[in-house]
Amino acid sequence: MSADRLLTPISIRERWGKVPQATLVFWLIKIVATTLGETGGDAVTMSLNLGYLVGTAIFAVLFVVAVTAQIRATAFHAALFWTVIVATTTVGTTLADFVTRSIGIGYIGGSVLLIALLLATLALWYRTCGSVAISSIATHREEGFYWATILFSQTLGTALGDWTADAETGLGLGYEKGALVFAIGLGLVAAAYYLTKLSRTALFWAAFVLTRPLGAMLGDLLDKPRDAGGFELSRYTASAVLAGIIVLAVALLPQRPEPLRVQPD
Repeated sequence: MSADRLLTPISIRERWGKVPQATLVFWLIKIVATTLGETGGDAVTMSLNLGYLVGTAIFAVLFVVAVTAQIRATAFHAALFWTVIVATTTVGTTLADFVTRSIGIGYIGGSVLLIALLLATLALWYRTCGSVAISSIATHREEGFYWATILFSQTLGTALGDWTADAETGLGLGYEKGALVFAIGLGLVAAAYYLTKLSRTALFWAAFVLTRPLGAMLGDLLDKPRDAGGFELSRYTASAVLAGIIVLAVALLPQRPEPLRVQPD
């Protein structure tokens, strides 16, 4: 055996994770999914008049069932992954509305609370596992932290979006200007990704949070009354069209799982 081989470190073995790579396809589907979360959540709580608490309970059950199946899966399944994402964004919509409106702490109070929960989850994840990068999600525990982080980010996004658009207790930008603000924010994150050496993990989570209020703005723009600045489309129709787009995108557009870097057994 040669000396070079003896001095060469053991190579890192590559295997695949259960979440998709953060490509352009990923972000496009994510925005559509968050938009569906807004229209779908409003369809249940407002159009069906079930209220925020009942709507949250319904979507929470769907989320628990979907995320349990995702965690128990042994490989990446795009349809299952995006089902869980849609579940987080619908329950995030109804939960944020319940916290900010029914409990009455307002958009600012709800946003501050959810920011604290999101940062606490990321901090606990990092302290427990040593990384919050998607390339490190190799165990059920890490997946649990991942989905908890996503759930809080989706809920936060609804509260931030409502605060940005609302004319009475928020910034009053409306849905179109609000969507533009968050789209610009995403553009700045993308520019930082390509032009700077900022942490890719931090930029990923920043983009993930920003896509949710962008989707909330777009969803509200579609289904809110015209006198409130929306297009007043049917929530059922908008939700069905958005769901169809997601199904087609998942079926037709290529997605690969994020590679995990682990030491060989």
